[in-house]
Amino acid sequence: MLGWRAELAELQERLGELFGRADARRQANLYLEGLLSAVERKNGWQLAEQIGDARPWRTQRVLSRTLWAADAARDLCREYVVEHLGAADGVLGIDETGFLKKGSKSAGVARQYSGTAGRIENCQIGVFLAYASGRGHALIDRELYLPQDWAEDGARRATAGIPRAVSFATKPQLAQRMIARAIAAGVPFAWVVGDEVYGSDRRLRLFLEQHERPFILTVRSNEKLWSVLAGRLGQQTAADLAAALPDAAWHRLSAGAGAKGERLYDWARVRLARLQAPPWDHWLLIRRSHSKPEKCAYYVVFAPAETPLAALARVAGRRWTIEECFEAGKQEVGLGDYEIRSWQGWYRHITLALLALAFLAALRAKLNRATAAPDKRGGPDLAFRSLSARLRSAVSSPSSRP
Repeated sequence: MLGWRAELAELQERLGELFGRADARRQANLYLEGLLSAVERKNGWQLAEQIGDARPWRTQRVLSRTLWAADAARDLCREYVVEHLGAADGVLGIDETGFLKKGSKSAGVARQYSGTAGRIENCQIGVFLAYASGRGHALIDRELYLPQDWAEDGARRATAGIPRAVSFATKPQLAQRMIARAIAAGVPFAWVVGDEVYGSDRRLRLFLEQHERPFILTVRSNEKLWSVLAGRLGQQTAADLAAALPDAAWHRLSAGAGAKGERLYDWARVRLARLQAPPWDHWLLIRRSHSKPEKCAYYVVFAPAETPLAALARVAGRRWTIEECFEAGKQEVGLGDYEIRSWQGWYRHITLALLALAFLAALRAKLNRATAAPDKRGGPDLAFRSLSARLRSAVSSPSSRP
């Protein structure tokens, strides 16, 4: 396992620097180990049993009473990911995921649409920032979405411990904050990708353009864009621009390797009428299924003018990596297994889960380098699941505990 214990001990030492008391430091490190263990559900009682505590009070204290900064742990997670996965051609991915909850006390919980469930559910929504490169991928930042009803309800805010400085912010605004933090921290990346929630927000697109950060953001078929259609300049829907393209405009290209080989689609692009300044340009990028031509996806692109279509197709295909991060986070490190209602508790558990996921991604990258087997796909393939299972079994062994 390439010295996983030494790797984990080094990460725990760095995490421990955020705690002033030795007992709190030890408990936080045990919590991190518990998230990496084979415990089926990483809730308070089961983590306590795994750690060796008779009751979950000390574990819960890490999330509620102990003095430490979750944002400092977030910065540690981001630095750790960049150290092990960082590359100049890295991609930042933005997306949200839902955490199904009962009752109405948990911070930000409401009847709202959850892409995880595919319907409206009683849930919390977390907006996340992922980092992906040829070495692997992991989550590096998080924000809890606070619905407007919550933001305006002083009593509920007080009960959930929501700081006064926190006000309502849209999901794209939360995404912009996280991207700004990544830029300020010097995270190396060449692209930003995201789905329609973020692609349809013009302020987010303008922010990225002002910072000269290339992006490929999904938009809906009815998104209106300035372009030339039938010789006339005007605002056209993405679907109308795609429908007007001749057959010669389409090219069969790969969006990256998948479980069954290269993911091939037909791709085309249309130049948008924007105030472009060299070396930048704007396009509408269209992805079409070759077996079901009526099935299309649309992207607004801001990138260097000489960027080839094949490169755009590859980058667009990287958006799924954040969904793979969600899947691995929930299945491997208990990302959604928390049973705490407070604002602070959510950030603390989620941040420690992100750190555990980053550790798995770093260990996998090290394994790939040692075996000279680079991860061409970048997703949680069978080798990764085998690695995770072996590591969780090792962490769960009493002989492995310090």
